[in-house]
Amino acid sequence: MNVQLRNPDNRIELPGERVVADVLKELEINPETVLVIYQDTLVMPNAVIPADGTIEIRPVISGGAA
Repeated sequence: MNVQLRNPDNRIELPGERVVADVLKELEINPETVLVIYQDTLVMPNAVIPADGTIEIRPVISGGAA
């Protein structure tokens, strides 16, 4: 599986099929701080990604008016 991290940009290869929550735990990423996208779709932590799949992990960014 290919993992594309954003901000900062980085690419990681992980072997085999994986559950999104397990990927985040392995990479020491708090699931509440990111969005995970697979095939242009936001996926939940229990989604299973095939070994030949690619996910993108984007940080959640919030802001507000002054």
